[in-house]
Amino acid sequence: MNVSAPVQSGSRSPAAERGLPLSGIVVIDLSHVYNGPYATFLMAMAGAEVIKVEPHQGEHLRSRGDMGGADLPFAMLNSNKKSVALNLKSDKGKELLRAMVRRADVLVENFAPGVMDRLGLGADDLLEINPRLIYGSSSGYGKNGPYRDYPAMDLVMQAMCGVINSTGFPDQPPVKSGAALCDFSAGVHLYAAVVTALYERERTGAGRIVEVSMQDSTYASLASNLGMLHARGAAAPARTGNRHGGLGISPYNVYQASDGYVVLNAPGDHHFRAMLDVIGRPDLKEDPRFLTRSSRVVNFEAVDEVLETWTRTVPRNEIAKRMLAAAVPCAPVRDLSEVIADENMHARGSLRWVDHPQLGRVALPNSPLVFEGTPRRSIEPSLPLGASRGDVFGGWLGLSPEDLEELVKEKVI
Repeated sequence: MNVSAPVQSGSRSPAAERGLPLSGIVVIDLSHVYNGPYATFLMAMAGAEVIKVEPHQGEHLRSRGDMGGADLPFAMLNSNKKSVALNLKSDKGKELLRAMVRRADVLVENFAPGVMDRLGLGADDLLEINPRLIYGSSSGYGKNGPYRDYPAMDLVMQAMCGVINSTGFPDQPPVKSGAALCDFSAGVHLYAAVVTALYERERTGAGRIVEVSMQDSTYASLASNLGMLHARGAAAPARTGNRHGGLGISPYNVYQASDGYVVLNAPGDHHFRAMLDVIGRPDLKEDPRFLTRSSRVVNFEAVDEVLETWTRTVPRNEIAKRMLAAAVPCAPVRDLSEVIADENMHARGSLRWVDHPQLGRVALPNSPLVFEGTPRRSIEPSLPLGASRGDVFGGWLGLSPEDLEELVKEKVI
């Protein structure tokens, strides 16, 4: 098998002409499920050419579609990526990956520590092939330390990181977060590590290995809860329901409306005084129980009773309208069908309706990273497994149609 020199092209992606900051960067994406794919999605939407490399059966998230519901998450995280299937347990599959690494800028994987080394494709081996490579990896607990070999998924990490024990009501069992906090936090940090290393490479010319653990990435998000533990020690409640995690702000809660729920938050004393005007209780402004944030925290049950006596009689959207008009932090508690149609996100281009070849019309996210002066990259729907075989292995690596046919027969690609 003869692998030719790289094909030089000034139009690797439509974003190259629009000046997106990662235009011209080529990323090999070996990652799966949420963590790594979100990091590489951010890279793709920042202009990089991302080549998603999957095993022949597809990455784990594709197979979850058999159980219903997982097809959309795959589409959300794999827009604007090319797709190839490659057998990395075969010698020719490894040879192809090495050929890709020679002309790539970044490789991202989130296998368990040691998997790539056992394949003979570890970070040190690949940096010998391409000293300018940024090798990014993510795992549950990191590649050193006593937990290194523990299996990790978001639910497990929420438990280990304290998220589950901090979520729920004090008199009830702990509850997991509805959002996959640990996976996506690690994905954001992995993007940051890779881009930081790319910045360094611009100055030094040298590649670097970067790694992110889900455990490390999640810890700081519990700052309020940790602050309360520091201040109160054993007296600190494990869970505070919908109240502030550090019980340092009041009002800060979910309140019943006549048709659902709203959240209200008064980080400053002026916010609470504005709330009292909205609910028609300005007479309470000089009540010593409510005068300062500290006094309200001590009397948070009385604060909540005053507010909910009013909110129960008013529709949630009307509450939000009146409170926001008074510059009070407030929002209706919305269900996901409402969130998908959010007018602000659609107006900004953060969500876009896309006609997906497999899923039909769906709302897909753009990157939250906005580079002013450059339009956001348009969304190209996720591709079927191996759809970019000819483009990547043929056009980019220069293999002939005969080579590709033989590799298919040998179950390499």
